[in-house]
Amino acid sequence: MKNELKSGSKSKINAKLLTAAIATLFVSMPMMASASDCDYSKKMKSAQSKQHSMQGQYSHAVNKSPMAQGGFIKVGAHSPKADIVDTAVKAGSFNTLVTAVKAAGLVDTLKGKGPFTVFAPTDEAFAKIPADVLNGLLVDKEALRKVLLYHVVAGKVTADQVVTVKSAATVQGSDVMVDASNGVMINNAKVVKADIMTSNGVIHVIDTVLMPK
Repeated sequence: MKNELKSGSKSKINAKLLTAAIATLFVSMPMMASASDCDYSKKMKSAQSKQHSMQGQYSHAVNKSPMAQGGFIKVGAHSPKADIVDTAVKAGSFNTLVTAVKAAGLVDTLKGKGPFTVFAPTDEAFAKIPADVLNGLLVDKEALRKVLLYHVVAGKVTADQVVTVKSAATVQGSDVMVDASNGVMINNAKVVKADIMTSNGVIHVIDTVLMPK
């Protein structure tokens, strides 16, 4: 009987100890979870911070790139230059010259590989020619070709090269005279704008139409 009482007492004690242990475990679990969550949160914040830092460095590098414009990288920003004919058309100040080139059948020539140097008279330069003379040229294809080709030199001759010569042979066959003593004169025409670069040569703008002798 006594043994049974002792056994019962031990069972009760063991049950109380087990209950206390379980209670302690449940109390400590939220604390452990909280510590674990805190540690995980710190790691996440650290990783996000590094990611943002890397993104910031990348954005800074892109924005500093000479190819970056408007927040994106622009590939192939430089378009090819237009040829001599297309450049003259786009300029808007060589309408008579373009009309004459078409009438003379020289479009394909001046759109060719070249390179060519063209002394290009403006519309104002053509306006100096008496109307009857100009109209006569526009209907005389051979005469018109001679006049226009007298404005063309084979090769690409830039302004710094022009001023070093006294004359230049034209595609028409005759030479033009060059005087760089006071500005640059081609025969009696003044160069008013130089070195308009094209894909197949260079244009120098002149204020007077050149007439071969």
